[in-house]
Amino acid sequence: MKIKSSSELVQAALQEIKTISSEEALKLSNEGKCNLIDIREKGELDKTGRVENSNHIPRGMLEFWLDPQGPYFKNGKLDMSKEMVLFCAGGLRSALAAKSLKEMGFEKVSHINGGFAAISQSDFKII
Repeated sequence: MKIKSSSELVQAALQEIKTISSEEALKLSNEGKCNLIDIREKGELDKTGRVENSNHIPRGMLEFWLDPQGPYFKNGKLDMSKEMVLFCAGGLRSALAAKSLKEMGFEKVSHINGGFAAISQSDFKII
């Protein structure tokens, strides 16, 4: 039995998902064309701040909160017709999460290359 490394899983995910820059994400957000979703853990947000106009959905709850048939669905929290733009601290967890959302059937999903590290160096406002 060969167990895949997390690096192998991320590399495979990157082949299947859409990756955008923080600048592209800011444009989509400013135009109201996406749900900007921060999948970092609460402690990370407490330590580094939150991106203005982003929704916080911890990685561990993402699939559950976005499953319209599930008991944890956050009805009305997000516009399900808009692109789901995910980010984490550096872009690894969000790549895996974006792949998972694609597997769920979401067609408009992407992740931000470089995650919060890249976002914090862009024109996004951190609050």
